[in-house]
Amino acid sequence: MVNEQFVLQRNCPATLIPAGDAVVLHEGSTVTVTQALGGSLTVRDALGLYRVAPRDLDALGPRGAEWAAKQSAAATVPTAGEFSEEQVWTALRACFDPEIPVNIVDLGLIYDLRIEPGEANRRKLFVRMTLTAVGCGMGPVIAEDARSRLAALPGVEHAQVDIVWDPPWSPHMISPEGRLQLGLE
Repeated sequence: MVNEQFVLQRNCPATLIPAGDAVVLHEGSTVTVTQALGGSLTVRDALGLYRVAPRDLDALGPRGAEWAAKQSAAATVPTAGEFSEEQVWTALRACFDPEIPVNIVDLGLIYDLRIEPGEANRRKLFVRMTLTAVGCGMGPVIAEDARSRLAALPGVEHAQVDIVWDPPWSPHMISPEGRLQLGLE
């Protein structure tokens, strides 16, 4: 799907990258997919780069809707079973910066994960994360993606994701796996 062009079949809500502003890409516009990770797409047109949420991928026509359905099925979070910290890390690894093809864990953006007991054997999750650049408008979008994935895990009562800037992120925080994906090793 990456580098594939699509003509939008309907007006499509999107998020302008890196500003984070909500925009509408208009029906009939041509977009090119630049990244297809974590269930959303990053597309570009002549004016910029945009993140298209999974719920709006049908705007790309039947192929976009088919891809969205496959991604949704692959990203299905178990709704039953025992809670585990491994599930938390797996959910966080499904989140991506729309400009970088490495998940937020391997990018080194997750600074802290705290799991506390909640009511009725449920858990409260608290995550401190950063971004690759101070002032990135995509921060709230990425943090909400992480929060909603965590909140959907079985046994989770509450999930909170806070963006912090201390210590400042630097490329040395990227995991060995992330470095390989980026061709840095």
